[in-house]
Amino acid sequence: MSIGEQVPRRQRVAAYAVILREDQILLTRLAPYLAPTERWTLPGGGIDFGEHPQDAVVREVYEETGLHARVGEQAWIDSALITPASGEGERHAIRIVYDGWVGADAPEPRVVETDGSTVDARWHPIDDVLSGRLPVVTLVTDALAAHLPTKRQRLAVKALIRRADSVLLARLSSYAVETGRWTLPGGGVDHGESPETALVREVAEETGLVATVGTLLGVNDRHLTGNAPDGRREDFHAVNIVYEAEVPLDQEPVVTEVDGTTDAVAWIPVSDIAAGVVEVTELVRFALALD
Repeated sequence: MSIGEQVPRRQRVAAYAVILREDQILLTRLAPYLAPTERWTLPGGGIDFGEHPQDAVVREVYEETGLHARVGEQAWIDSALITPASGEGERHAIRIVYDGWVGADAPEPRVVETDGSTVDARWHPIDDVLSGRLPVVTLVTDALAAHLPTKRQRLAVKALIRRADSVLLARLSSYAVETGRWTLPGGGVDHGESPETALVREVAEETGLVATVGTLLGVNDRHLTGNAPDGRREDFHAVNIVYEAEVPLDQEPVVTEVDGTTDAVAWIPVSDIAAGVVEVTELVRFALALD
């Protein structure tokens, strides 16, 4: 190299997503021309000129995994200065890392792009990443360390409805957190909506019956971290207001909502709940203890 000749320098801005599902993370394997030995990274890639980073990461995630992702508004920024041993010149990598998620019913990942930087896409146990059993780039461990689940608090109203020795319960669908368990009918309170009005609306959607709201029995709350029905990982705080309610006893309940969190409704004998024959949520046992 002659005196005064400058080594070329390059800067690249890319967008990536941390996508978690229970105790797994979605990762993509780098092509051999980028990593001769096995090496996994976050799904994502370069931002095209004029493209918003959020649009870029959604596009890149699909190209590399075949999954339609959504991303949050906040991002974590990583900056790395890379000096290749070949002396080709410094590279400045700026990485915008979003919290991302895919639906609970999303198919298994598969690489869509051809002759790209990705040769495989899989869900991997987070423990394998943190323990070093899975070879990953530094970006993955750094992003995991910085990643925090989205905090969400939800106010809901629930109804304890009895008929003789049975209680009216709704079964949680695949769109709910505790799929297959039976719970009290009810749901979220909309902004500006009174709890009583919300309860009548939700009971109608989940049972097809018109409820008469009675006495306020109590308030139950639950704090958990997990994947929401839409696939997003959340630090979730559920606050449930429990009312006593009545419905016409000469009408059979039926679910009226479509693609909701409830897929069945029935009168369940309290004795079956006590015996463990029917799996119910903690909220059901809480309400029965109040009554």
